[in-house]
Amino acid sequence: MSRFAHFLAIDWSGAKGAWQKGIALAIADAEGGPPVLAGGRWSREDVFRVLRDSLPCDTLVGLDLGLALPFADCGAYFPGWEESPPDAPALWALVDRLARGEPHFGATSVVADQMLRPYFRDGMETGAQFRCDGATHGRGRFRVTEHAQATMGCKPYSNFNLVGAAQVGKSSLTGMRMLHALRGHLPVWPIDPLPASGSVIVEIYTSLAAINAGRSAARAKMRSFAELNAALTALGSPPVAGEGAIGDHASDALLSAAWLRAVADDPRCWHPSALTPALARTEGWTFGAR
Repeated sequence: MSRFAHFLAIDWSGAKGAWQKGIALAIADAEGGPPVLAGGRWSREDVFRVLRDSLPCDTLVGLDLGLALPFADCGAYFPGWEESPPDAPALWALVDRLARGEPHFGATSVVADQMLRPYFRDGMETGAQFRCDGATHGRGRFRVTEHAQATMGCKPYSNFNLVGAAQVGKSSLTGMRMLHALRGHLPVWPIDPLPASGSVIVEIYTSLAAINAGRSAARAKMRSFAELNAALTALGSPPVAGEGAIGDHASDALLSAAWLRAVADDPRCWHPSALTPALARTEGWTFGAR
């Protein structure tokens, strides 16, 4: 029997505004059946309220965002700044404090801060500390889990990146504000230990779900029901009803919910070889990366 009864996948968005086209939620039941998309428009506040107040019991929640910024590569999130936080919960608190007053869990004030701006790349400039010395690519600083993603065929970008199609930093920073607000309500693995029972949040990368379903990272996005259902079948899940086109945010969430159900009890997902206690507390980890 699975440790979890439900599997909720959330495709997140860091875009400005109250309502986000990029947010999609899908849930799968441990008893079987196809994953189900939660319809309607979603705001980040809506997702927060679901996670705080309305989760079914024993739900494994997969959030498609970065739980933290790189730390291990330079020994700090913001090397050279004496107020750099020591761990992920302190980082979340800093992000929330700097963005206080911004609605919808917005985080533009974080990047506008003069002390932190040099560490990020946005649409106007690439900060002097965006890359590490000796980096062999231009995608910015990586967490250890992003290096693991790359070995599995993914093409990750740094959570300090705020520009282009791979602007994962915006999603991560807004998500950190929500995680700070959820502190004490819901554990976040591996920053918090996996509890023996109850619900828990993990970080997911939807491309990993697609790769596990037999697709390549270059073909991770599924924009038709036929593509989605072929991937669901590969994961042992019944197909969802529908034909023709489907939005990639919806397909990402549906496939990821089924994938979480398929791998939730795989010990390799919970015990990746590179994950140390110090790394868990500072950088977190992407569920399923190894």
